[in-house]
Amino acid sequence: MDKRNFAFGRMNFILLAIGMAIVIIGFILMGGDGSTESAYNPDIFSVRRIKVAPIVCLIGFVSMIYAVVYKAKDKEDVKNDMD
Repeated sequence: MDKRNFAFGRMNFILLAIGMAIVIIGFILMGGDGSTESAYNPDIFSVRRIKVAPIVCLIGFVSMIYAVVYKAKDKEDVKNDMD
């Protein structure tokens, strides 16, 4: 089968996996114990949950978008650019 029949190349899948891992790390950073009716947990308003984790998730989603639109240069294109 010819490589040109695939929508994504190997690098696209690698970049998608890295972006997905970053998003998962962001969601893990958001996790933790919450408050209940009998006990208040002030940790729900920590900097890690409110600021750091959403920014990490945003970086992951942006990197996944970049992975989708990334297109590697063909060897023929590189050769034509050099001429």
